[in-house]
Amino acid sequence: MFDPNSSRFASFSIVSSLPDRAIDNVWFIIDNDLQGVFPLSNLVTFNLINNDGKLSYDFIQGNELVATFDSPFPYDNSFPKSLVVYDSGNRQIIATPSEINI
Repeated sequence: MFDPNSSRFASFSIVSSLPDRAIDNVWFIIDNDLQGVFPLSNLVTFNLINNDGKLSYDFIQGNELVATFDSPFPYDNSFPKSLVVYDSGNRQIIATPSEINI
């Protein structure tokens, strides 16, 4: 699950609302901070948080906050409040929860 060699995409709403580096950081967190540390299903959820003007990612599992990952990126109120990352087995996509039938 979440093989870094699989095809990876971001939905239009994510690409149009988050900077490229903030999107890339989601993949970095999955590959380097979540894989092998937490049991992951094929759907990973993050809330995007304003942490003193910087973007932080709250990793949510089972409706509970599991971990927070800070970033150096400025937070913007236009960012989506949450995002999901789905692994179909062939492709992986970052999208807003409303774009994925969950």
